[in-house]
Amino acid sequence: MMPRVLSTPLAAVPKTLPSGTPRRIAPDLLAGVLPGPGRDRLASNAVLAVTTGQQPGLFTGPLYTIHKALSAIALAARLERERGVPVVPVFWLAGDDHDFAEANHVWVLDRAGEPAKIVLRERPHDAPSLPLFREPCGPEIAAALKSLDDALPDSEFKPDVLKWLESAYTPGANLADACAEALQRLLGHRAGGLAVLRAHDRHAKRAAVPWILKGLDEILADGLTPVLVEGKQGRDRLKKEGNDFVTRRSGERFTRADLERIGAEAPERLSPNVLLRPAVEAALFPTIAYVGGPAEMEYLQDATPLFKRLGVEQPARVPRWSGLIIESRVDKVLERHALTPADFSDGRPGEPLEARLVREGLPPEVVGLFNELRANVEARYGQLGEAVQRLDPTLERTVQSARNAALAGTHEIEKKLVASLKRAQGTLVGQLARTRAALAPGGKPQERVLTAATFLARYGTALLDEIAAEVARWAAAP
Repeated sequence: MMPRVLSTPLAAVPKTLPSGTPRRIAPDLLAGVLPGPGRDRLASNAVLAVTTGQQPGLFTGPLYTIHKALSAIALAARLERERGVPVVPVFWLAGDDHDFAEANHVWVLDRAGEPAKIVLRERPHDAPSLPLFREPCGPEIAAALKSLDDALPDSEFKPDVLKWLESAYTPGANLADACAEALQRLLGHRAGGLAVLRAHDRHAKRAAVPWILKGLDEILADGLTPVLVEGKQGRDRLKKEGNDFVTRRSGERFTRADLERIGAEAPERLSPNVLLRPAVEAALFPTIAYVGGPAEMEYLQDATPLFKRLGVEQPARVPRWSGLIIESRVDKVLERHALTPADFSDGRPGEPLEARLVREGLPPEVVGLFNELRANVEARYGQLGEAVQRLDPTLERTVQSARNAALAGTHEIEKKLVASLKRAQGTLVGQLARTRAALAPGGKPQERVLTAATFLARYGTALLDEIAAEVARWAAAP
């Protein structure tokens, strides 16, 4: 049975979006876009763009990467219908990113419905912070794919999912290119076609370099420029010192002429930080809307001064679609115990859900005895307190302490009884644990942890149609 897709919107789509001016895309930039319908549309005529993006990840990373892409596709389709001009969804694959610890692993639900972590490899502590386009999948990818195969349940869809990922994540590919290829194969032909840009591509970077170099004249609140250069310690922020620029970690010194020469000869060594990147992106594409998550909405807000100083029109900020995939087994648990997905959210007030449900299952006579005992303690100690107050007021606090200790004793007995029942009711506790793993693994939102392969291996790409239908409703409701 196909899962239920539940929208959990971050925010509404803005009611008004910039009109924008369609224009053609520079050939160098097009060279970084993977072949497909999206690239063809970018190359064919003057266009507008709706952009989104994400750093590369093993097996495309968490679900929200897919949600971002589908959000851009749906919003671009809506705007194209409304405006009668080509609006192309563009996915900016940030291969410059150097956070290997975030990109080197992925989480799936295994055959038992438990979260399973698959790790490509670890980067040594003292290794340079290389951009992900310089991190090969390497021979370790075979073991990661084998771990994925072992973890996922057998189904009619699983072989196609493994084939999809094996074709992109090969030993000779780097993590950035592998992720871009996987996204292109999965989503590149949906609707009018998603254009997947390898932003680290030398040709695409050549188109971006003039705007990156402009960032050298900007000093941010942390005292650094928004420009990074790949140096001895890997990707490194630049700080202006006099007429020169010095890397924050390695202390390498560059003149502006040095950096201009790098931009001409090895443009892939230069990159923008998170505030400069959206301005560079909007300078390269006729972007009318950027689709992102909560953190990116903050970045875009903070980047407003950079847009103004660089003379780049800022696109509208559109919070991406957010949602949950709720399998039928999970829905049954929710219905049986009158629960909602929000009950499994981390940090909710009150006692743990499992203990609460077990407590609610206590026999009525036991609950009545506890309530009666506590009422008697309150009443008797109240009477004692009044008597003591008349005889020796200094003992009032002693009586209160004794009262509190007596009540605490009843709660301790109840707590131990509930713990005993939890052990006895292993089926209920196990069901709740598996439900929590499916909805909020590790106490985090499903879409921020589990990868798409978890569900595609169980339900096939038809699940993408279900998600896309919900995303289209989100995009159509400003």
